Amino acid sequence: MEVIGHLINGEMRADTARTQDVFNPSTGEVQKQVALASTATVEEAIAAAQAAFPAWRDTAPAKRARIMFRFKQLLEEHAEQINALVGAEHGKIAHDAGGELQRGIENVEYACYAPELLKGEHSKNTGPGIDSWSEFQPLGVVAGITPFNFPVMVPLWMYPSAIACGNTFVLKPSERDPSSTLLVAELAQQAGLPAGVLNVVNGDKEAVDTLLTDERVQAVSFVGSTPIAEYIYATASANGKRCQALGGAKNHAIVLPDADMDNAVNQLLGAAFGSSGERCMALSVAVAVGDAAADALVDKLSSAMQQLKAGPFSDSSNDFGPVITRAHQEKVLGHISSAEADGAHVVVDGRGISVAGYEGGFYVGATLLDNVTPQMASYQQEIFGPVLQVVRVESMQAAMDLIDAHEYGNGTCIFTRDGEAARYFSDNIKVGMVGINIPLPVPVSYHSFGGWKRSLFGDLSAYGPDSVRFYTRRKTITQRWPSAGVREGVQFAFPS
Repeated sequence: MEVIGHLINGEMRADTARTQDVFNPSTGEVQKQVALASTATVEEAIAAAQAAFPAWRDTAPAKRARIMFRFKQLLEEHAEQINALVGAEHGKIAHDAGGELQRGIENVEYACYAPELLKGEHSKNTGPGIDSWSEFQPLGVVAGITPFNFPVMVPLWMYPSAIACGNTFVLKPSERDPSSTLLVAELAQQAGLPAGVLNVVNGDKEAVDTLLTDERVQAVSFVGSTPIAEYIYATASANGKRCQALGGAKNHAIVLPDADMDNAVNQLLGAAFGSSGERCMALSVAVAVGDAAADALVDKLSSAMQQLKAGPFSDSSNDFGPVITRAHQEKVLGHISSAEADGAHVVVDGRGISVAGYEGGFYVGATLLDNVTPQMASYQQEIFGPVLQVVRVESMQAAMDLIDAHEYGNGTCIFTRDGEAARYFSDNIKVGMVGINIPLPVPVSYHSFGGWKRSLFGDLSAYGPDSVRFYTRRKTITQRWPSAGVREGVQFAFPS
């Protein structure tokens, strides 16, 4: 059976003392194994990155950008192969995998802008014959720890910007679906990255803890669940590292009575059930204002959901695929049963789904729960599955209060025709990313992605302008070249 290894110093490596099965979630069968890196293997990757840093730091930003341009081209040329690997190991339908890859490519395009992004600020004659300027200098060796749900896109949130800024990188992707991540990294090598600039180590907590504690690693980026994000941030910070750790979410959509209900339903279906709900920006709660709006919303949703089709990634007529593992399937099903036991009405039940020819797959059908309340565990926790919950409230302010009270503040949206209501909502809601009649308000690559509250630990968001600030240090230089024959006397007063 194939064993997926590591990319260290430009070469494929595998330490096979410990391995883990990689499943095809569409069938439930083991298809590969992945090597889990030992501490020594991770330290070797860090050493390779450290050795490569001085020369890469001194490489002209324009040359780094040209490599990113070639990388973008290779990603487009290998799109079908990349998407197939995502589907085989994550279960994501081909069209969804293609969307993920495109969003990743857009971040590579942003990194191509490195010469402009790294321009400092200059002020002439800040004093007599004195000039001042600032520079953005790379940190050194930086690391990324990425989740299973976007094995291509999220790594591309991180290392293109980091590398374009002059850093070297060690990536620890999810061990559940590592093949597409590794292929993309190999394409970066083919684009011209010198050996050691980008390294990939597959592994588990041992690999993560090595990255968090090794003094050579200057910064850590993470995307995953909130409990792990909190651990990553606390451990990295305690070890003197800069850290950004993006955590979980419970994204709400407010549906006002004046909303275009048919449009809202179409948008909610894709946002709630696309990628089986395994997105940190998935819309998992619809907050309907007034019973009339709620009844219309539930009626239209339940009718439309009868047409949704779950199945394997290879059939592009499917709307979404399986969830990632058997254990996660059981967790999602448990949340549905818990909500029902707590008094929610199961309008559309995705439990017990069976896909012909793929009976062993990790499937959960699209599920709609009505009359959910904030006291329910299923409401409080991130389900991360194809489950949409409907909460009924009496006013827009009550809906906003509900959202603001939740521990997560990743994304939210509102469906309305009322511009005044939309503006009030966007100005006052305590959430980091807001959509107006847009259910997945994921920023484009030249903005930055990040939530509020317990959805983000750290001061800077992912990708975009914040990524340049995160992966660089500002240095300010002030200089004077005295004119010939002109010398100032000693000054003891603070300069001004």
